[in-house]
Amino acid sequence: MAGGKEIRTKIKSVQNTRKITKAMEMVAASKMRKAQERMRAARPYSEKIRQLAANLSQANNTEYHHPFLSKREPVKRVGLIVVTTDKGLCGGLNTNVLRMSLNAMRQWESEGVDEIRVTAIGNKGLGFMQRLGAKVVSHVVFLGDTPHLEKLIGPIKVMVDAFQNDELDVIYVAYTRFINTMKQEPVLEQLLPLTGERLGTPAGSWEYLYEPEARVVIDEMLVRYTEALIYQAVAENMASEQSARMVAMKSATDNAGNVIKELQLIYNKARQAAITKEISEIVSGAAAV
Repeated sequence: MAGGKEIRTKIKSVQNTRKITKAMEMVAASKMRKAQERMRAARPYSEKIRQLAANLSQANNTEYHHPFLSKREPVKRVGLIVVTTDKGLCGGLNTNVLRMSLNAMRQWESEGVDEIRVTAIGNKGLGFMQRLGAKVVSHVVFLGDTPHLEKLIGPIKVMVDAFQNDELDVIYVAYTRFINTMKQEPVLEQLLPLTGERLGTPAGSWEYLYEPEARVVIDEMLVRYTEALIYQAVAENMASEQSARMVAMKSATDNAGNVIKELQLIYNKARQAAITKEISEIVSGAAAV
């Protein structure tokens, strides 16, 4: 059995760790509330522009047909936008979305895809894709606690331009969707091309009147569509990150408390054994005299 001094040192170390995890839990709880408010505020806009894009994909517009609306077969070149966190200590959040992305990449390769290009949003995803040897064409890291669209436009534009130039046949985005504080789920969605069925649009035709002209309106709206969906994905991922970190740090704090109780019990037993031994030696010495 370890000596009393060693056990006291271990208890002190675990207590210090518990203080750190408790502080991180409180910080994550504070940031989580702000991240959830930001995410919920962006949801109505993203859902509305998603609905408009879905309706547009069903419109019978003979004036102008945007490249984002053209389905391309067969799919030989795929773009993947992976949204992860910059920091760790958030449970299995990044592991789940990266595992899902890896499985999707393997499936595409088995289906005959010749090229997969990756855009990494977040330091964890960038490091994973670089270790994997994937073709990372753009990335953005260290976004902070608040997503800024101006930081996201550049890396995303690389993918969008490749799609417009027929260098890619389809673009997917992988991120973690916020369900509630205790549950977040990894999601893989098709960003381009747009299809009404995928977006939940009922079968049917739509007629629109454009002012000043169809090309100007459609080009602007579809660019906003891609920006809104990427911003929403990052906002969802940040809300999920803070929630997962708060839960992970709470679990670590509780575990540290349990370890302290176990070490305290071991220390008490060791101390009791030492006292018993000393008493026995005193009694034996007195009896000998």
